Amino acid sequence: MMRASFSRAALFSAAAARLPRCACPRQTLPRVTFVVSVRHASALESGHIDVGNKEGVIYINNIFPLKLQWLLRGPLAGTKSFEKRLKQIDKPHLAASTPWNIIRRVFPSDIGIEIKDVIPRFNEGGAFVKYSRKPGVEDTDIEAAIRHHLEKNPITPWFNPFQKVKVSRVIGRPWIEDLYRIPSQKLRVEFLPTDPDHPAVELTAETLYSLFRKYGKLRNIETQEPGSKVTPNYAYIEFARPKYAVMAKNCLHGYTVPEQEGGGKNGTKLKLRYERIIKASSIKDWLFNHPRIVIPAIAALIAGITVVIFDPVRTFFIELKIKTNLRTERNPTLQWVRDLASNANIMHLGLGRRKSDDRGLAAIWEGRQSDISLLQSWLTENIDTFIVVHGPRGSGKRELVIDQALENSKYKVIIDCKRIQEAKGDAEKISAAASQVGYRPVFSWMNNVSSFIDLATQGVIGTKAGFTQTLDAQLSKIWQNTSVALKRIALEGKGKDGKDSYLSDEEYLEAHPEKRPVVVIDNFLHNAMEQNAVYDKMTEWAAELVTGNIAHVIFLTTDISFSKTLSRALPNQVFRNISLGDCSLEVGRRFVLRHLQHDDEWSPGADKKTPEPLDDLDYCIETLGGRVTDLEFMAHRIKAGETPKGTKSPTTTRCFCVADQHGKAATNRIIDQAVFEILKIFLLEANTSEQPWNREQVWHLIKEIANSKDGVITYNKVLLSELFKKNGEASIHALEQAELVSVISVNGYPHLIKPSRPVFRAIFRRLTENKALSSRLDLAVLSELIRKENDKIKTFEEELRILEAMRRQPRELYPRITWLLQKVHKAQAKIGKYEEDSTALQAVLKAEQ
Repeated sequence: MMRASFSRAALFSAAAARLPRCACPRQTLPRVTFVVSVRHASALESGHIDVGNKEGVIYINNIFPLKLQWLLRGPLAGTKSFEKRLKQIDKPHLAASTPWNIIRRVFPSDIGIEIKDVIPRFNEGGAFVKYSRKPGVEDTDIEAAIRHHLEKNPITPWFNPFQKVKVSRVIGRPWIEDLYRIPSQKLRVEFLPTDPDHPAVELTAETLYSLFRKYGKLRNIETQEPGSKVTPNYAYIEFARPKYAVMAKNCLHGYTVPEQEGGGKNGTKLKLRYERIIKASSIKDWLFNHPRIVIPAIAALIAGITVVIFDPVRTFFIELKIKTNLRTERNPTLQWVRDLASNANIMHLGLGRRKSDDRGLAAIWEGRQSDISLLQSWLTENIDTFIVVHGPRGSGKRELVIDQALENSKYKVIIDCKRIQEAKGDAEKISAAASQVGYRPVFSWMNNVSSFIDLATQGVIGTKAGFTQTLDAQLSKIWQNTSVALKRIALEGKGKDGKDSYLSDEEYLEAHPEKRPVVVIDNFLHNAMEQNAVYDKMTEWAAELVTGNIAHVIFLTTDISFSKTLSRALPNQVFRNISLGDCSLEVGRRFVLRHLQHDDEWSPGADKKTPEPLDDLDYCIETLGGRVTDLEFMAHRIKAGETPKGTKSPTTTRCFCVADQHGKAATNRIIDQAVFEILKIFLLEANTSEQPWNREQVWHLIKEIANSKDGVITYNKVLLSELFKKNGEASIHALEQAELVSVISVNGYPHLIKPSRPVFRAIFRRLTENKALSSRLDLAVLSELIRKENDKIKTFEEELRILEAMRRQPRELYPRITWLLQKVHKAQAKIGKYEEDSTALQAVLKAEQ
């Protein structure tokens, strides 16, 4: 007879008791007497299962889908809804199709027990079964019989065909609760005393292993740290699977460990609860606990993503810019629009004939045709070296290389170092370098954000994370992407005609130097410092292009020390060098005449604007020298109505009026403008604290060059001057870099010093002819010389005091004392002479007032 009265657990309803036996051909359902009164609600209210005399409790697991327990808190909230879903999948022809059938099949038919209560544990996937046993039958015997029965007749539920139903005897006092506690494979075992007057005993790992191992495979046992003040004492038991932990928790919770099992004299009660383990939380904790590993790894990951995603895009834009420049240069319509946009005269916006070279540079190129041909021949050779075009400012380096030598070059890249060097801050330098080659997208502003992250990270972990990339690292990325684009362009023609398909990329590039693009680095070493990341990375990149046969590299520079910088990138190499100086008298004359003839409204000697035939043109060119910028400026002034010298023509009386109207002649205007620049930069506003030279040294060089016969002075003579005895060579080199003077070397050794521009010789003469200015600067030189002699006397006097302080002067010191006295006498004599000269100069200055 079977009686069932169910309160909440509709899963064990009276209808379920009348279910037919499972139609399984291999086994029949056992005949067990069920007198079930499932008081699930009362167990939840009391929190415990009351067990009387001759009663016991076993726990059956794996009868509910444990992995689907989240449904109880979601759309299937509530026990009744969940039970209804279980009834819908009840299939009588399937073994273990319902929890009720599973429970009935657990017990063998001849076990001789009576089921009193069934308490389902949906959250834990099992159920407690309370039973009453016959006299003389022990709980251990019942447990052994059930396990023996399940070994012969295993039960596999439908929702988990790979795990079988297991049972175990409840030896503790389980806590029945419906709190939202997700079962996990880790348990926290707390040790509580059975008597408040006697403390609990902390169980050892061996004791815990013997208690918990029978419920499943253990993964780890963590005991409390020695000396810990946390109470009650505890330990962690971690099982291999969550179902083992569920079984152990329900069977051992509330169990009192007796003395013979290691529980102490009064025993130790076990309190078990799940220790929540969330993988995401563990990963998060590990990430936050290991910043020294995680933060650099994140930086490396971001860098890797950037390389994978953005580098191909950037290389494409660089390649596109190089090819677009070619189409733009060779498109006549675009060239016409560019000329219109750059022309300031609105009257030139008509659709008439385009003017030819209005600067008359053809005369310059005719004189330098040998340099152009030499440069073009180098570009067709398989050379492994740099090409350097050196010359002062205004010598036409850029025009000679880009407009003449590379006029028919298909692909060329022009990089202006001046724009990069004059950019303020690393972010602007990166943007300027990227815009030169078409490198985009570029996130230079991210460096500012990343620097703050690195600063915060350094305060946390003590080192920088590496989010901020240095200037040289960013430049390396830009140049590397440019190298990839240049190599692709150089290899475009490979295999098209079928002749070179068998060659590798390196062999093809080496065999066809004419296919390589040309990289022109203009204004190289502009504002260069001793340690400069921009130029260091640029020369390293240029060396890779040359040695890898990817491109030809041409440097345009005004710095005479370029070999020192380039030698670091390509040591033991001879550079192909073209030095551009001033043009000759004949070339300068043709340049000025053609420059004037290109003006449609002017013809020499006939037009009303021309005050006279250009009789004095040769004299002016000799005075100004062959610098293109100076000659061009003079031609502009002549077109404005000035004569070359401003003298009255014997054949034309009108020229004197025109020259007088404009005030100064073209040559004098150039000289006056240069005089103003030298006065401002080198003499009147010279900042001696920031420059390795002072104005006294500058004035000494100007006077010596102006008073020389051929405008050249010897290098060693300058070094012998008192003004240059301390760091004299560094001062001369700095003035050479500032383009005031030029040093001429003979056999690699500095020998002569001359003005950097021919017109400077006339300027130096004019400066020395100005009595007021010359007297003022001479007076400053004398003051500096007097100061130096006084410093010498102080040094000599200090040594004499030391010798005088000696009690006895040895005879060997007499020559030294005599020498010191002579030095003091000579220095004082010089001071006397300098003071006399200073008095004379002061009189001149007073007279000028």
